[in-house]
Amino acid sequence: MLAADDDDNNTDRSSSGLKRTISLFQATVFGIGLILGAGIYSIIGEAAGIAGNTVWISFIIAGLLALVIGLSYAELSSLFSRSAAEYLFVRAAFENEFLSLTVGCIVIFVIVCSAASVAVGFSGYMSIFIPYIPEIIIAIILIILLSMINFYGISESINLNILFTFIELIGLLFIIIAAFVYGNVYNTNYFEVPIYSSSILHPNLIIGLIFSAVGLIFFAFFGFENIVNIADETKSPNKTIPKALMISIVVTSVIYILVAISAISLVGWHDLYLSKAPLAKAAEKASGTLGTLILSIIALFATSNTVLMMLISGSRLIYGISNDVKSTLPSILSKIHSKRRTPWLSILTVMFIAILIIVLFEGALPVIAGVTVFCVLIIYIIINLALIRLRYKKIKIDRQFSSPLSIRRFPLLPGIGIVLSVTILLQFEAQVMLDGVVCIIGIIIFVYLSGRIRQLVEVRRKDKKID
Repeated sequence: MLAADDDDNNTDRSSSGLKRTISLFQATVFGIGLILGAGIYSIIGEAAGIAGNTVWISFIIAGLLALVIGLSYAELSSLFSRSAAEYLFVRAAFENEFLSLTVGCIVIFVIVCSAASVAVGFSGYMSIFIPYIPEIIIAIILIILLSMINFYGISESINLNILFTFIELIGLLFIIIAAFVYGNVYNTNYFEVPIYSSSILHPNLIIGLIFSAVGLIFFAFFGFENIVNIADETKSPNKTIPKALMISIVVTSVIYILVAISAISLVGWHDLYLSKAPLAKAAEKASGTLGTLILSIIALFATSNTVLMMLISGSRLIYGISNDVKSTLPSILSKIHSKRRTPWLSILTVMFIAILIIVLFEGALPVIAGVTVFCVLIIYIIINLALIRLRYKKIKIDRQFSSPLSIRRFPLLPGIGIVLSVTILLQFEAQVMLDGVVCIIGIIIFVYLSGRIRQLVEVRRKDKKID
């Protein structure tokens, strides 16, 4: 199987039938866009309320954690350069179809719920400009329009992603530049923390506050793992995807750290924490209400860009799993449009599920968002375990990329990634953890029933042939 994954890496069309058009630059910008979502616009305020002016250190630690986990994805994607990456990683490592399909379905759940949640976030920003249209209608229209772009072609979708990502970058660069022009960059105390009861702070207390904010900030890095799901449409994916992963994580980490320092120097941690739109508050310090308006408009591009990329990733993941002969997902979902060369039934499936979630769970989307973060961390743990397992199982494979630092065959960084992921998981409220476990159990039941249904269908087909 591993050799087969490399057979068509350098051809214009993958063995699956999808067209390879995505370059390293496009894949990297896709990754940057996945990470630079709407999260940074709100999370920085909450994180500043925990870590104070030391929040920039929390961003450094969260970036290092993302890099550690990204290295695992990079090594695995160099071995299995196809869509439905997590599904393939787990199946190759543990040779358990039930486990791999469960992991794949959890990832689908996370992606589609994220698309629905961010679409509702988009509608909140858009309602400022068109208050007479219900927010739920705006969210549904956005899902439909972006699904149409997704169907039209991967090149067109990626090019739109590049445009939106650069608009997002302009907004964040505006904050950074404004800090040097209007802020107090050189005289700000970047180690001030929100403690008032004592004039002397113990170093362990400061460290505790910094790490407490890491769990929240790490949410702003989610999404980089979805780069692996465009492998079937990427040129030389076993080389391109690992590079795109690493570059996108490093670039966004640097941007996030600079934005954190800049926002603190402009308004301080206290005002960031009290503001519902913390970066807009920082922009207001630089250019008044015009800055707030500009950031609100850019937030529209940030949220719509995130939704677009989630729709792309989700449809390719469903396509990749259903295209596998061992999968219990209906193979019809892997159908490719003859003209557009896109997995149109998978695209429609993701669109309808996202709309259904918006309609049925609009009021509960914040809860669903917490559950998706819980599920993502579970996936990270399993993926790191898969890499450790493959280091012992597939010894003689020529890896295009390997996660560094090993003791003999044991890779240290995936082990560290597991420990850190578990540490962040333990910071969740009990209710969020319970909701997450319930969702995972529901997915396990779905996978089991789908497998049983497929077995019954196959038995009936065989009986008909005998008759």
